[in-house]
Amino acid sequence: MSSSPILEETLIKRSQQKKWTSLLNYKERIFVLTSNQLTYYEGRAEKRFKKGSVDLQKVKCVEVVRNNSTIIPCQNKYPFQIVYDLATLYVFAPSNESRSLWVQNIKEEIKYNSTILTKFHPQFWEESGWLCCGQEEKLAPGCEEYNLSGDISRKPLPPIPEGRRKPPPPAPDDVSQEEAGPREEVVIALYDFEGVESHDLPLAKGEEYIVTDKCDINWCRARNKHGQEGYIPSNYVTAKTSDNLDQFEWFCKNVNRAKAEERLKKEDKEGAFMVRDSSSPGLYTVSVYTKTTVEGVATTRHYYIKETSSSPKQFYLADKHMFNSIPELIEYHKHNAAGLVTRLRYSVEKQERGAPTTAGFSYDKWEINPSELTFMKELGSGQVGVVRLGKWRAQHKVAIKAIRKGAMSEEDFIEEAKVMMNLSHPKLVQLYGICTQQRPIYIVTEFMELGCLLNYIRQRRGSFAYEDLLSICLDVAEGMSHLEANGFIHRDLAARNCLVNDCGVVKVSDFGMTRYVMDDQYISSAGSKFPVKWSPPEVFNFCKFSSKSDVWSYGVLMWEVFTEGKMPFEQNQNHEVVLLISQGHRLYRPKNATPTIYNIMELCWEEMPEERPTFSDINRMVNEALESDIQT
Repeated sequence: MSSSPILEETLIKRSQQKKWTSLLNYKERIFVLTSNQLTYYEGRAEKRFKKGSVDLQKVKCVEVVRNNSTIIPCQNKYPFQIVYDLATLYVFAPSNESRSLWVQNIKEEIKYNSTILTKFHPQFWEESGWLCCGQEEKLAPGCEEYNLSGDISRKPLPPIPEGRRKPPPPAPDDVSQEEAGPREEVVIALYDFEGVESHDLPLAKGEEYIVTDKCDINWCRARNKHGQEGYIPSNYVTAKTSDNLDQFEWFCKNVNRAKAEERLKKEDKEGAFMVRDSSSPGLYTVSVYTKTTVEGVATTRHYYIKETSSSPKQFYLADKHMFNSIPELIEYHKHNAAGLVTRLRYSVEKQERGAPTTAGFSYDKWEINPSELTFMKELGSGQVGVVRLGKWRAQHKVAIKAIRKGAMSEEDFIEEAKVMMNLSHPKLVQLYGICTQQRPIYIVTEFMELGCLLNYIRQRRGSFAYEDLLSICLDVAEGMSHLEANGFIHRDLAARNCLVNDCGVVKVSDFGMTRYVMDDQYISSAGSKFPVKWSPPEVFNFCKFSSKSDVWSYGVLMWEVFTEGKMPFEQNQNHEVVLLISQGHRLYRPKNATPTIYNIMELCWEEMPEERPTFSDINRMVNEALESDIQT
């Protein structure tokens, strides 16, 4: 419920981004002050459009502006300023009485803020610098003592009516930690969630919720602002903390360099930008698009966000401009290029079609009622059965695999499926549940619109850029890193066992399934069905599987990708491949693969498993290849 208005009046605001001299930069707005926000609107009182707002908790100073020389090119001649975060909002009132009333009331609302300035600038900031002290840096410290309890003339403020006073906050020692109880975790919804069961709690994107119980890694119990409780998927929310970047629209997690450039080029706006994960773990990169290069060609520049080694840690893009947090850094560079090719004018959100998958349709729901499934067209058939497109409860598109009788060890698989459902990651095909109460057994998974990766690259042969092929490899490496971190072995990693969704994201599928296949010809290396061409020596000689055998297979998958779908060792039979590999022969370097990329493949094909990299290492190497010509 929003707070009741304290003040409402039509005032004029000055643009923070443009030069002050133009009349066009002064906009008439309806200002509304509540106990927690100052909001301004365009239009008439009966039909208004929100143009912006200031969170009063972030306000550091509100004061009249002492104006000795600046000509004010609008009808309101009584300016006051609101300093918050890294910005200063200049507002012009029609009279001194109006201005005093706004300043007095805002000061009353912010007097318990923890970040009140000790010094401020009493005059305007203009292009040449601060008129009061001549400092040329917009974020230069103030030059005059700030008086929160009085006006700029040092007069005390008139008293606020008793009903308008806020009680002071309790002293920190008034309540012990034990009496206060555990601190509740506040989260923000990143996506809408309707909920499919009565015990679920619907989510609205941008709303805040309180976590009351963390059930497992994929689900938690939460309460909304109306006091209603239920289960929510953990990957649909993010913690509301000052150092959590997920809550900001400009942060695009897991977007690599190539995809960032593609997204920014598509927007085609000067100063379009995003902040994304860097190739170095734990660090971030700002990618910004500009059309105003010397060469006259639009381009995307990439800047590492650097950190100081001092404590407390500070962040910067240009050495002269240090900030205590990344959000402060971004806010500053929205208004000042300060070493960048252009200022950050337009934040670009990660392009997504819909929300991510959930681990099961609801909490602790792995058994699916087959009567709730609608079967549609056949998508293909595999080693264990036929796969069809379907819908669950006539609403959610799914892929349904019917397990052919005798094709697999069903009881063992059913137990393992409960574990596999908890493997939830953006680069793994999600298992939603299974139907075990009848035969055949059904496996219900996420539906991937563009099908098998092998067919996907073969059908589009010749259309991929180098970055596209590398992005495909990175998607698979990220999915395999998650399996590796959870002690899960795929055993049959290949392009045929990866799928592509309608956004072009590649996900690993069918992980661990081969353990339950009852086909001797598939299991034995003597048969043509055994994936010898993707297997390392320890597998085709001793059937010894590990994450490092998956790494060997990943190297072959990279080769498949960079040849755009060729068959490995296409001129050789399985027994010939076993002999060639044992003699030290390896697949040749594809023409699309640089020496750096081929080196990653060769590392995957080391004879001894312990000499092969981990998927975490591969992730880093592929990311570095994508970032190799980064602008620092």
